Amino acid sequence: MSDPDPFEPVQDNPALPRVLLIGDSISIGYTLPVRELLDGKANLHRPGQNCRATIHGLELIDGWIRDSSWDVIHFNWGLHDIAMLDAEGVRQVPIDQYTRNLNTLVDRLQQTGASLIWCATTPVPDGAEQRKKGDDILYNAAAGNIMRARSIPINDLYTYALQRLDDIQKPANVHFTPEGSAELAKAVADHILEALSV
Repeated sequence: MSDPDPFEPVQDNPALPRVLLIGDSISIGYTLPVRELLDGKANLHRPGQNCRATIHGLELIDGWIRDSSWDVIHFNWGLHDIAMLDAEGVRQVPIDQYTRNLNTLVDRLQQTGASLIWCATTPVPDGAEQRKKGDDILYNAAAGNIMRARSIPINDLYTYALQRLDDIQKPANVHFTPEGSAELAKAVADHILEALSV
């Protein structure tokens, strides 16, 4: 028997609300435990791929949203945007471009009529490959300004993870242990359920 696949298409229960989870490999890690926590409460979908940086989101967002009806969309971009392309520290998406891209993506997401939840980017530890500790804070601040200006709720997964980082994150790695992903899933599920209750 094969392991569960976070990318496997979901068969909707038509009696339950529909939730879309957009994000990178961190979100891939918590997709299955969030789905388990929402069992019987919501249909949780995600794109069948790593959503990577905002530049990829701009290209692919229409395919991810499709013509579907969404009740809640929980979304994040950041870790791939701050990834450094060379030894000079040039980021894949500079912060001014990240801000523009994110505004455009939020415009598109708001067109769905879904309740939106922005998920802050999780911490970059010392020694993480291709990323500089502190860039996560800068990009989270830029994203937070956008969300507050648009009255979009924020799932501060950065602070949530930071408070227990030694127990849930792999050493010198932006990724989390399976137990760590399950811990992140609790915060994600809580925010989704709160949005569904409004």
